[in-house]
Amino acid sequence: MDDTAPDHEESDEAQGLRKIIHVDMDAFFASVEQRDHPELRGKPVAVGGSGGRGVVAAASYESREFGVRSAMPSVTAKRLCPDLIFVRARFDVYKDVSQQIRAIFRHYTPHVEPLSLDEAYLDVTDDIRGIGSATRIAQLIRQRIRDETGLTASAGVSYNKFLAKLASDQNKPDGLCVIRPGEGAAFVAGLPVRRFHGIGPKGAEKMARLGIATGADLADRDIAFLRANFGSFADYLYRAARGIDLRPVRANRIRKSVGGERTYGEDISSGHALREALDNIVDVVWESIERTGAKGRTVTLKMKYTDFQIVTRARSLPRSVADKTEFARLGHELLEALLPLPLPIRLMGLTLSNLEQAGGAQERPRDEAQLSLLL
Repeated sequence: MDDTAPDHEESDEAQGLRKIIHVDMDAFFASVEQRDHPELRGKPVAVGGSGGRGVVAAASYESREFGVRSAMPSVTAKRLCPDLIFVRARFDVYKDVSQQIRAIFRHYTPHVEPLSLDEAYLDVTDDIRGIGSATRIAQLIRQRIRDETGLTASAGVSYNKFLAKLASDQNKPDGLCVIRPGEGAAFVAGLPVRRFHGIGPKGAEKMARLGIATGADLADRDIAFLRANFGSFADYLYRAARGIDLRPVRANRIRKSVGGERTYGEDISSGHALREALDNIVDVVWESIERTGAKGRTVTLKMKYTDFQIVTRARSLPRSVADKTEFARLGHELLEALLPLPLPIRLMGLTLSNLEQAGGAQERPRDEAQLSLLL
């Protein structure tokens, strides 16, 4: 499960297995700022606003040592790290660098599924360059990113998307991890459940109360038990605990929405705290909307209660949402209609959907998963 083991991939395609790479840039926005401003190198840096309602968009590894994380209120980040240096975001620069990186990806495969500016899945099963090894392709990609952008990337290599994403996070920063056929279930078994995508602090606490601490513990529970305790989330948990993921890499996937969601370390229940949380999400999401130039008619509020039940409410207009003020107003109207809440929440999200395509046509619904920006 490391990049030093011999590569035995020649028979993978004969077994019907895919060769998937997940590449994730290391502290991307903050690393670009440190690259372009040498005086910031080696110092704790946060990209984002430093004002009262500012939010950290990205944190350098130096600041993460103090507990600073993306989506954290700036005042909290400053309290954790008094020497934290705030830098205003330069999304045009980040987008340009992202395009450089995607050009590197497409040299090795046309099957590239970007998740955001700083990460993507690649399916290299076809091996168009005749390199002979997904692991070697990942090594070449990481080296070219370093040489051509001055930045570092971590990569995970495996036979499905779930495992490749877990692997890319295993040896961060500037690391490579390989999970080969037959190793997936054992790799997942040894992980804390907090490492599973979608399981936040409160979810991990609930699992701990149920005696579930690792992937192995999760795999020991049958589907009936998981459905009784986690509802619609159970099917994902059941498959993930066994290292199973049948989703294909989708190149050129049409964006269905622009949005974000945040899982909170502490439950939120009071009206004041909920409104403040929504304001923070509006700030970050609208920045993404402006950056992408998205125009859409529907605003959707999502909340997950402490019992893992999810509630969504949406409002559609006959024309595109005009500006940030209207986007915030619609979000708050949806929230107010739900108050008082029956239970505290552990997650909140807000999205803009029914996006216009080029030429002003409304996008038709598709079966693909929503591509949103995780706060």
